[in-house]
Amino acid sequence: MESLNLPPFEHKVKELNGKPYIYDIIRRKYIMLTPEEWVRQHMIHLLINHYKYPKSLFAVETGLYYNKMAKRQDIMVLNTDGVPHLLIECKSPDIKLSQATFAQIARYNFTLQPDFLAITNGLYHYCFTVKSGQIEYLPDFPPFERK
Repeated sequence: MESLNLPPFEHKVKELNGKPYIYDIIRRKYIMLTPEEWVRQHMIHLLINHYKYPKSLFAVETGLYYNKMAKRQDIMVLNTDGVPHLLIECKSPDIKLSQATFAQIARYNFTLQPDFLAITNGLYHYCFTVKSGQIEYLPDFPPFERK
């Protein structure tokens, strides 16, 4: 897999039916290792190991509805009250983060309304919050704060 602009982490990879799978510590199972999954796993470990988010607050690849259409968000971290805190949209490293990526997470924001949003392709990362309809970019991901 491609080297990313994220810290390395201890990971387990195995081959099933000739395809690589990586162990997801949140879903507690092996997931097919695609470039996007490689980014998602890096982000999960970054948030747990460097920003101290508890594993129990994560929801990975869970569903949501937007305009009656089923969608899947990549990483949602809840606060200790169970309210959406940080929503992250992950893309493959070969996908440029574009206006379409921002539009996608904006649609999810409309439904989930987390405190913070982020998009990443593993090489570039943008974290921001939306206040009164205005985007405020953050210099870093927010650290975990117990309420």
